[in-house]
Amino acid sequence: MIAGTTDAAHVDLATDVLREYGDLTRAALTDYLRPREPRRHRYALLGDYPRRGGRMLRPSLCIATARVFGASAEEAVLTAVALELLHNAFLVHDDVEDESTTRRGHPTLNALHGPAVAVNVGDALALTGLRALLGNRWKLGPRLTLRLFEEAERMARESIEGQAIELGWRRDNATHVTDADYLEMVLKKTCWYTVIFPSRAGALIASRGEADPDRFVRFGFFLGAAFQVQDDLLNLVGDAAKYGKELDGDIWEGKRTLMLIHLLHALDEDERARLRTFLGLPRERRTAADVRWVRARMDARGCIDYARQMAHGLAGAARHECELLYAALPDSRDRRFIEALPEWVLARR
Repeated sequence: MIAGTTDAAHVDLATDVLREYGDLTRAALTDYLRPREPRRHRYALLGDYPRRGGRMLRPSLCIATARVFGASAEEAVLTAVALELLHNAFLVHDDVEDESTTRRGHPTLNALHGPAVAVNVGDALALTGLRALLGNRWKLGPRLTLRLFEEAERMARESIEGQAIELGWRRDNATHVTDADYLEMVLKKTCWYTVIFPSRAGALIASRGEADPDRFVRFGFFLGAAFQVQDDLLNLVGDAAKYGKELDGDIWEGKRTLMLIHLLHALDEDERARLRTFLGLPRERRTAADVRWVRARMDARGCIDYARQMAHGLAGAARHECELLYAALPDSRDRRFIEALPEWVLARR
């Protein structure tokens, strides 16, 4: 496939499966989001982010992978529910840590209710996700349920370590971050819970714990990294009506995206000093004029095109790894869905 193009049929298939498995997961989610006491600052808020929508990539990939290897969707759905709840817990906490103001087209929980309430809701979502995982014991048995708990612990640990790296760069005003540093951070923060864990969990469910989960790390890294780079690009060039978050929010927050890293290395010394000063300020002291200046420098120095090329390269590597993983398996809609995900990642707007 030519870089910069996508296969519309692949994208349509991925969209259809995401909708189908997303609906299946949402139906199962309702049992975990029923209102109870205390409502006002706890259970009434638990379903806020999950009910705002989302692409449902993580639960859909878990279900599809399980089905590719011979399990039923019903055997994987509670793990899919757990993934979606944990994902939303991470989003709530990320919004607090990033001081974000918009999520899925609406004010963030921290903007609506303050960081203390938001953190508590994030904690509750994470705990509820673990409860969904525990529910597997009735269908999958205690041994496989424990194995999935171990995988979830690994995923959460990797994600928290990745978040710590990113927060540390911002706290220390790091300006010598490299592309390799960024990709290592993304492997931990994004790839493990977006692709690696859903794939590993699905294969373990189907094999009753006998699959080698490490087979999915390379595919998960390349697809997850392509997803993150594309997400970072959308923060700058996405359709405001569809994106659902604050455009240019990553610049306001001082995130070390691939574009900002490229810019730090491309500027002359005077402009680099101005950018360092901007990045060293707390968010509330950054100005719209400075954000526009950073954004304009990114265009002038080719940072957007550079990141697009990186996203396409990562997606190409993901396609190759996917072929290696699934070539010996029979053709199926679920297999074609997984194979279509690199194209779908690049087609997101």
